[in-house]
Order: sequence, then structure tokens, then C-alpha cells
Amino acid sequence: MLVFATNNEHKLREVRQMLPAGVDVRSLNDIGLHDDIPETALTLEGNAELKARYVSERFGGCDVFADDTGLEVEALGGAPGVFSARYAGPGHDSKANMEKLLSELQGADNRRARFRTVIALIRNGELQTVEGIVNGTIALAPRGTDGFGYDPIFIPDETPGRSFAEMTPDEKNAISHRGRAMQALKRIL
Repeated sequence: MLVFATNNEHKLREVRQMLPAGVDVRSLNDIGLHDDIPETALTLEGNAELKARYVSERFGGCDVFADDTGLEVEALGGAPGVFSARYAGPGHDSKANMEKLLSELQGADNRRARFRTVIALIRNGELQTVEGIVNGTIALAPRGTDGFGYDPIFIPDETPGRSFAEMTPDEKNAISHRGRAMQALKRIL
């Protein structure tokens, strides 16, 4: 059993699709952990490690991985970055986050951005980290109905003209930041 330190059903579904069928991935809900895990670090790496250690310590050193993802926009000096999920406030409101970001980029010529995912794995008590990055641009308006978070406004360089939200899950997973981080994780599992 490998615990994924999340209760985000979208992330859990993506991860389960990316790992081999024989890997038993459990969510925090599956193991009965309903704590609000603190994400107080100022880096993606720090938050991923905090979450993984928190779960491992409370469940007797279980094997666990945690991720943290940030959208880093050049014109905003790398913001929202580590604060991506709560950019518009503490409510983790994806629509409000996108609206705030689009408002801040109104009139901006530079719409370059990247998604970055860091995964911290604690296995047999040892910590390892991997990351995945995808570069792209921010659309002028949301497009597509699939995905979650900033997917409707992020257009990866690999698919000019198509946002993550306009892709099938398999298409997105093949090139996404989380998909790339998961490929790195699979190599060390």
C-alpha cells in the first residue's frame, strides 16, 4: 500500500490512472485521516515534504507520497506559485483563482507560464523528491470543460491552441507537470 497525501478526487483519479494497476494507492480519506495538513512552507518542495512527513508520522512510518503544484506566471514574478490553490483567498475556489489571475494579466503582452509539480516520497523512512514541469501560456479566457484548477486557461507549448481543459485525461497526463512528476516517481518506486 502507498498512501497519496490528498483528498482531492481529481488528483487521486489522475494518479491512479498513471500508476501501474498493481500499485495500491490510498487517499487520506481511505486511511481515515481527515486532518487539515498544514502547508506552511514557502516552496512547493517544502509543502510536499511537510505533507508526506505528517502522514508518515501519524501512520507508523507508512510509505507515502505528497505533491504540491504551482502555476508560475512570468509577468507576475512567478506568482501565484506556492499559493496557487488559494490565490483568490483561503477557499480553494478555482473559478475565483482564474478570474484573479486573468484580471492581473489584463493587457499583459507576456503570458508565459509554467506548471510545476513536486512530489515528496517517503519509503522505508527515506525521503526522495522529484518534479515535473510543463511550459506554456495563459489564455485570454477559460476554454474547455475537462480538468480542474487552472486547466481551462493553461495552454501547454506541446499543444498550441488547446488548453488542458480541452484534452482527454490521457492526452493531458502524457504531457502535464503531474504526469511528468509521476513518471519520475514510477522510476524510483
